[in-house]
Parts: sequence; structure tokens; C-alpha cells
Amino acid sequence: MVGRLPAAAAGGRAPPLPPARIFIGSDSTAQDYKADRYPLSGWGSMLRCAVGPEVTVVNRAIGGRSTKSFMAEGRLDAIARDLQPGDTLLIQFGHNDANQAKPERYTPVPDYEANLSRYIAVARAAKAKPVLLTPVTRRAFKDGHVEPSFPTYSDAARRVAKREHVPLIDLAKLSERWIDGVGADASRVYYLHYAKGEGLPGYTEAVDDDTHFSELGARRIADLVAGGLAKTHLPIARHVLKDRPALRRATPAGGPSCAA
Repeated sequence: MVGRLPAAAAGGRAPPLPPARIFIGSDSTAQDYKADRYPLSGWGSMLRCAVGPEVTVVNRAIGGRSTKSFMAEGRLDAIARDLQPGDTLLIQFGHNDANQAKPERYTPVPDYEANLSRYIAVARAAKAKPVLLTPVTRRAFKDGHVEPSFPTYSDAARRVAKREHVPLIDLAKLSERWIDGVGADASRVYYLHYAKGEGLPGYTEAVDDDTHFSELGARRIADLVAGGLAKTHLPIARHVLKDRPALRRATPAGGPSCAA
């Protein structure tokens, strides 16, 4: 009987998890950045610190893109060619869809919903698992509290998730709640606020940017995404690490290191 026990029971260790892949279709808030743009960081880069070594994160996020322009440039088609059965596709847009000043990006809410359905269809056609994310919050305080950044687009993503029966990570609410709790002053460290002469290679002039994340901000947002992903009950959920100390660092590592 002992000889028939599975390896996990006989050795007291769980068998290794099979390889898995996470694709990300998104904008500058999730993008991978070169070292010369540091401390600018995207949550997609840091998500690699939230999963086991058997997981490959294929980050296709790119700055300035909306659901509309991402498709118009053939980027969704490129994801469609590369997706394989069992992959997971994270879909987060909204920041640029709402930008009426740039017609190549702007996407009215009904079109935004239709576009999200197209992304979902692409994943399903490849037998991959789509996950919708509401757009991550900006650091925008009013009367001491965070104002929702893109409420109509967040509501639209929620409607599409319900209609299409796909998992939703409500990153808008999660990030709003987190930044609100941190407070207006203390939350500056998680975004790009630097004085001229601080010696940062990507920013020789002063910068006050409440949309894009510093290294520490990207880590914390990735932690929120990972927590949401772990609750989806999709196959990828079991690959999310329960302990994610690299994403809760109090001091920067100088890049996307996964060291705690």
C-alpha cells in the first residue's frame, strides 16, 4: 500500500505545478519599462513576483493605448496568434479610452463594452481564460478622499464581465480603497513625484504625475491584482503565491527585482 501512495503523500511535498502563462493587454499603468525610465514602473512587471517560477508573464501592455488603438495597431491580433489553451489573458483599459482630446484613442462607453467583448472572444477562441480588470485609480483626492477616476468605464467593465460570465478583478475599487487609506500625502511615494536634481535617470526635471507608478506603487498594485487573481477560481489561481513579500517592500529595489 505504501508503494502506491502518490509522491505528495509519501514525501510530504506537493507535486510541482505545470507551466502556465499570463498575457496582459493593457496600457502604460501595466507596461514593462527599460531601466532608463526608472523609477517609472508598471504593475505588469511586478506581477512576476506574485506567481511561482513555473509561470511566464507575457506583458503586452503599451503606453497610450485604449481598447480601440490597441486593436487598430494589430496588438490584439498578435496576442491571438500567441495564445494557447490554458493561458490567461488579463484585460485592463480605460485611461486612454476616456481621453476625448485624442480621437485615435477615445472610445465611447458603448464601443468600449463592445471592444472588451472582442478581447474576451479572442481569448475564448484560443481556449484561454479571459479576466477583466476595471481601470486602476489615479491619485486624485477631493475633500480628503479619493475620487473615482473612470467611473463610467469601470461600470462598463463590470457590466461586460457580468454579461459575458467572465471573472472581474475590480482594480478600480481595490486601488481606490488602498490609496484612500494611505492618504493624500503618504500616497505620493507610490506615484511619480520627484524634484529636479534628484538624479533619477528617467527624470532630469521635476515631475508630478498622479497616473503612473513608482516602483513601490507598481509593486502594491501588482499585489492587489494577484490577490484578485487568486480569488477567481481559475486554474491560474493556484499559481499565485500566498506570501508576496517582494510586493510589499518598504524601500525600492532599484528595479523589478523579486527580492524581498
